[in-house]
Amino acid sequence: MSRLTPAVGAPHARILSVGSYRPERVVTNEEICRTIDSSDQWIRERSGIVSRRFAAPEESVTDMAEQAARAAIERAGIAASDVDAVLVATVSHPYQTPSSATLLAHRLGSTPAAALDISAACAGFSYGVALAADMVRGGSARHVLVVGVEKLSDFLDLHDRSTAFLFADGAGAVVIGPSDTPAIGPTVWGSDGAQWDAIVNKSSWLEYRDSDHAQWPALKMEGQPVFRWAVWAMSPVAQKALDAAGIAVGDLEAFIPHQANARIIDAMVKQLRVPDHVVVARDIVDSGNTSAASIPLAMDRMLSAGEIRSGGLALLIGFGAGLAYAAQVVELP
Repeated sequence: MSRLTPAVGAPHARILSVGSYRPERVVTNEEICRTIDSSDQWIRERSGIVSRRFAAPEESVTDMAEQAARAAIERAGIAASDVDAVLVATVSHPYQTPSSATLLAHRLGSTPAAALDISAACAGFSYGVALAADMVRGGSARHVLVVGVEKLSDFLDLHDRSTAFLFADGAGAVVIGPSDTPAIGPTVWGSDGAQWDAIVNKSSWLEYRDSDHAQWPALKMEGQPVFRWAVWAMSPVAQKALDAAGIAVGDLEAFIPHQANARIIDAMVKQLRVPDHVVVARDIVDSGNTSAASIPLAMDRMLSAGEIRSGGLALLIGFGAGLAYAAQVVELP
């Protein structure tokens, strides 16, 4: 018989609150087209994007994360000192170490909370939700702050016609805590490392350091393979998340997929046969692709605008570089 005392967690976990931060600077398609051979119409037809937000030059990933996190903590009705763990999903914090999460925990006054960054790109927020829910139920934390944040404008090649119009900046955060009833469904997640080079930096930090010809590690993407993978492989993942939660698509209040491309969203809606009464997030139009931040940004805007109601069920799915993906059904805060 083991002499160890078992960890005792909450019976279930839920999203208690959500907060977000959008940088002030609005960047139109016309501005993007100053450096690429394209047009507003072409960008709208290809991606659905009309405008996006870029952070100020002096504004960091951690700065944006702090804004979203403070809003989420206040709305959760807890103190920052009540946060036991901080998970920051990002691929644009410009330091290999230390993590943005450790600095964020310090700024918030959450020390000595456990803190780490999650590098799962556009799937990062849904990965964070899964990890946080398991921590609450497993007993290693009572309140977990999960932040999705990106400053992708730092890693954009504004002369690359395939990516310059896509990516943007922003932050979204949730507090996950204990619940007496199920409010975060099982997560369906995975990865396909055979396709790791479909979305990747143009060079590694070592290549950039060691070669006079290496490009800045800006993002590059193989658009068509990624589009096909997202359209045909991610709808079955979303359906598995619905099945795992024991609900039908018609039971949803909202469908909040990663805001990668309007055409991908439309294809998933069609394949899942999402009924008209389910509100579908289309933050892509005015926010662009904010990677790990896109799902919480959309969730907060939809709740604040009264498009969806607290307590309803939402299907979340993130997918992107890696190729990594994760989906779960949650009860909206």
